[in-house]
Parts: sequence; structure tokens; C-alpha cells
Amino acid sequence: MTNDIGLFNDAPTAAPDVAAPAEKQGEEKPPELVYGSAEEFLLEQLLPTYVRDVDGRSFKWCIEWYFHPEAVSRVEALWRAWEHLRLDGATGISVWFKDHADHHMAVLMDPRGPFYKCDMQKHRDPEHLEPNKAPAGWFPNVRALPAGMK
Repeated sequence: MTNDIGLFNDAPTAAPDVAAPAEKQGEEKPPELVYGSAEEFLLEQLLPTYVRDVDGRSFKWCIEWYFHPEAVSRVEALWRAWEHLRLDGATGISVWFKDHADHHMAVLMDPRGPFYKCDMQKHRDPEHLEPNKAPAGWFPNVRALPAGMK
């Protein structure tokens, strides 16, 4: 198998940076991620280790969890927190379970949570909240305010 990258395969290679700035020489490279996506983390780490009896009464899950924006956001948060806290060899994973997994998974699997209309065999689209917009001026755009007023 060749490593053909199309139009860019003939691009000249950059010369090594011999005289790197002093501040860059001392910088550490961030650790590589164990998982490449929230889905990979969910399938290979989270669900195999966070086992519950998903009976629809005490715990619910949707087989098409990715259609639930809240679930996607929470799984993403769990993945990112896990990637960070795994680096703490003393208490990192304990903190992750206590402060992240137990909290978010309890919300996700709650029978009244984001999967309330679904079961393990069928996804049903959630009903999204449809709020009215507040009257003009009630929530000013703080990005437009002077720096001292933000």
C-alpha cells in the first residue's frame, strides 16, 4: 500500500527547524489521545466498563444515542475528561468516575432523561423545547459591551 495523498504528494518537505525559539524548545508536546472520537471512547471504554441492567424502568438507553444532542454532548464531555484525568496516575480515574461518569451516566440513563421516548430496540426523536424569544433588550449581547462592562 502506498502513502499517496493525491495532489500534495509532490510537495517539498520543510527543512528541520534548527534554530527553534527558546520558548518552544522547553514546551512539552501534549500527550496523544487514547481514543480518536467520542464514539470510539463510548464503544471501547465507557460502555464496556459502565455496565448496568438497562431494563427501561430503572435505566434507559437508545441504540441510536447519536440522534440525541444532549447525549452527544455528555459523551463528548466524558471522553475529554477521561483523556485528561487518565494522566493522573494517583486518583485521576477515581475522580473521573465520581465527578464525571457517575453524574453524566445517571442523567443519560434516567428514565426521564434524554432517551425517555426510546428503548433498546427503537429510537424515537426527542421533543425539543421551543422557547419564546425574550423581549428586545432583556439579554444584551455582552460581546458588544465595552471591556469593563462584561
